Amino acid sequence: MKFFLVAITLLISSNTVLAAYPEKSIRLVVPFATGGTSEIIARSIAGSLTNSLGQLVYVENKPGGAGNIAMEEVKRANPDGYTLILGHVGTLAVNPALFGKKLPYNPSKDFAPVTLIAKVPNVIAVSEKSPYKTLNNLVVDAKKNPGKINYGSAGNGSAGHLAMEYFSSEAGIDLVHVPYKGSGPMLTDLIGGQIQVTFNGLPSLMGQIQGGALRPLAIGSAQRSTVLPNVPTLAESGYKGFETSQWYGIMVPAGTPQAVIDRLQKAIVKSLQSKEDSKKMLEDGAVLVGDTPAQFAAFIKSEQSRWSKVVEKSGITID
Repeated sequence: MKFFLVAITLLISSNTVLAAYPEKSIRLVVPFATGGTSEIIARSIAGSLTNSLGQLVYVENKPGGAGNIAMEEVKRANPDGYTLILGHVGTLAVNPALFGKKLPYNPSKDFAPVTLIAKVPNVIAVSEKSPYKTLNNLVVDAKKNPGKINYGSAGNGSAGHLAMEYFSSEAGIDLVHVPYKGSGPMLTDLIGGQIQVTFNGLPSLMGQIQGGALRPLAIGSAQRSTVLPNVPTLAESGYKGFETSQWYGIMVPAGTPQAVIDRLQKAIVKSLQSKEDSKKMLEDGAVLVGDTPAQFAAFIKSEQSRWSKVVEKSGITID
């Protein structure tokens, strides 16, 4: 009888929370600077959630520390569903291997997964004015001139930084990393010739590729992108088995009521199934997912295992 009363109390409490949520605006924290793939994904989701939940969902960029600053802040937020964070391959899978015991949060214990939003292929790209017409052109020149070709990323520990270090180790080349405070200023310098190459998320590059300012040399996904069908994969370019994509999902502080997590998950999945709400992400080459919290948790665990091996093999460090 006592167990039955406790179960009824929990059910009533859960239903009460769900019926009331949300009663105010919701903050979606992005752990990176404006102008990159993360902001494109976040703003698409924030806009659709605002419509479906009936409350404003606004994006707040908090860059720094390879995403650690924002993650540490959000882990301390009230677990009430009014603070979300855009989870990312870097903050959830790479940083645990990269920072070890110095990481100021535990991805598994301090956060609860809601859903994986999308996977985004990384693309190796150069300025349209670059002499490199193919990936092989770049690799051959890099081997002739070790330490003289600069590549840009959105910052130390960013997905672009890790992807290029991973590729450099596989290709046996020595490139110089130039970290920026976001993809925006990095792309300006790439187009202007201050740096020679980048390995960045496709959505942040797509506009410049379509506009003719950037030339894509290879794509990091296992298959070619539907929006760049003529660009070969790295596997097709001679690096068998090579695959690196960014991915993004929604996380909440640990302890957030399950009813709230389920409400958010259903709303996000619905938006991903809407052609209108997901149009921008699809046009920029994102592969939409929308899985369950349990599936997302399992995916994060598998990615942590994969990237720990990559970090160890390539000797990637935060410079």
